[in-house]
Amino acid sequence: MTSFDTSPQLNVWRALLALAVVFVMLATTGWTALRSHRESTALQASLAQWEHGSVHGLRLPDPEAAPTLLGRFFASLSPEDQARLAQRYPLAVGNMNGAPVALRYEANHIALDQQRRVEKKRMHDGRLSAAGQQDAGRRMHRYESLLTPGRQILAFDPEGSGRIAEVFGNLNKAQRISVVVPGVDTDLLTFQKTYRQYSAPVGMAEALYAAERAQRPATRTAVIAWADYTAPDGLGVDAATGLRAAEGSLRLNALVGGLPGRAPVAMICHSYGSVVCGVAAHAMPRRVTDIAVAASPGMRVSSAAHLDTRARVWAMRDATDWIQDVPYLEVGGLGHGADPVSSDFGARVLSARDAQGHAGYFQPGTDSLRNLAAVGVGAYDAVTCARENDACRAGVPGTTTAGRA
Repeated sequence: MTSFDTSPQLNVWRALLALAVVFVMLATTGWTALRSHRESTALQASLAQWEHGSVHGLRLPDPEAAPTLLGRFFASLSPEDQARLAQRYPLAVGNMNGAPVALRYEANHIALDQQRRVEKKRMHDGRLSAAGQQDAGRRMHRYESLLTPGRQILAFDPEGSGRIAEVFGNLNKAQRISVVVPGVDTDLLTFQKTYRQYSAPVGMAEALYAAERAQRPATRTAVIAWADYTAPDGLGVDAATGLRAAEGSLRLNALVGGLPGRAPVAMICHSYGSVVCGVAAHAMPRRVTDIAVAASPGMRVSSAAHLDTRARVWAMRDATDWIQDVPYLEVGGLGHGADPVSSDFGARVLSARDAQGHAGYFQPGTDSLRNLAAVGVGAYDAVTCARENDACRAGVPGTTTAGRA
């Protein structure tokens, strides 16, 4: 959730809560059925081709196989064979957890270029309306931007509003990895912004990456801007339920399960992204050491203990953030439960006193960004607690305070 006026937001949420039963019935039956009925995507077509493909006469493995199995398969191939598979099945390989990250970057570059050419043709297709041609132009320019040399695209799906993930830093050599999980209205076109750049996933990840390097210059870090789930569109029923979070949580945990190496992973979750992280928490791989949520509407539990995770749970909220006025409850499937910065919730509450509203947590120079970066690189002694004491650091390895984690 990034940039909306306060009063309409609250009215929408309260109306949704008042009509909980009706909306949940629609969300779980008719609307969901329509969506699932429409899905026949370019990614699915690429996966289907992969399933019928072969290399040197041998069948290719199940693309949904465990990342370790897929990793062994790709390791058994020559660089030339790997490159051929990326060329033949770019969307499949580019989104395959377990494939070498460099190969995924290469495959997604191919897929982006193919889609760029598709949209360039659509820009001049007389069968499209003027609005359709303009949309094609916007997508083409976004693809051109993503094709800029040096960009590392870890996942890409052009279907619908689009899904994407980008890496900053060297993922293979990283000693610490952070995953930025954004909120509503996140898609291919809003993945990166010129105006208010730090309210979009790319700007968030770039700012976090720079802050992490400033925090621990000797630590090799990597940050993933992860917009590889279908986020809610605005503050409608999807934003008030856990449906999108449930879908996204599966994708998020699959991503972590396919990351190379053994570096600890920190989840940095903003707004509805914290709902995704909350739903995913119980099944996150053990290498996830920290879950930090900012501007959270709730994590769909009544306390941090109910997340059922060994990861440390951190939370922050700026005093000027409108999200504090959203009802922190769950009724008939709507709403996301308790307030993560409340004392009863049990998270480690970090300072965000200069975050400047709902979209300002990743603004360079803020306490909020410094704290998120400290969590990301494991510099727990450097975090600033919200309540003017050291309670949020109690029991964390490497800190000077005492207590129970």
